[in-house]
Amino acid sequence: MTYHSISSTDSFRIIPRRAIHFSLVAALMLSITGCAESRPDRDHLLTLSKELIEVWTASWNSYDLDIVDELFLSDPGLTYFSSEKEGVIRGMEAVREHHVGFGFVPGGKEQDNRLWLEEVGYDLHGSSVVVTGIWFFSRVGESGIPQKGPVTFVLVVKDDQLKISHCNFSTYLPELDAG
Repeated sequence: MTYHSISSTDSFRIIPRRAIHFSLVAALMLSITGCAESRPDRDHLLTLSKELIEVWTASWNSYDLDIVDELFLSDPGLTYFSSEKEGVIRGMEAVREHHVGFGFVPGGKEQDNRLWLEEVGYDLHGSSVVVTGIWFFSRVGESGIPQKGPVTFVLVVKDDQLKISHCNFSTYLPELDAG
């Protein structure tokens, strides 16, 4: 398993859409033409997985709904467990609407909330990748400990692109004061 953190002390602002789209295309397009087994090699798949998760993180910090459309598998089998809503969110339209509920808009918007990942691990299973980590979310105007919890992503190759096919977010309960 490979671990790394996707975090920074810098505040995030809108990332120009052109830069996100460039990163997204570079991260998600698999060059499998000419591969004997018609699937990417493990090192390439690991690199693409890391780039996809970095683009996902950037999309959260810019609230760009257009990137959601490109990151997630457009398939009825897409599933998403939110830390903010009970039950399974199923299918692209429902996942998109869930992000709209968080304030995502086409093209993104400038905002001061910040999401980052730590203790990110990548487990390769054939041409699929399971990504685990701890997410942190700091809301503008709130001081103290950020909201956090475990997250799991399942990434799959479909039509020569790496896509998110499943997400599961949970929230750790806040620590109670001993006094």
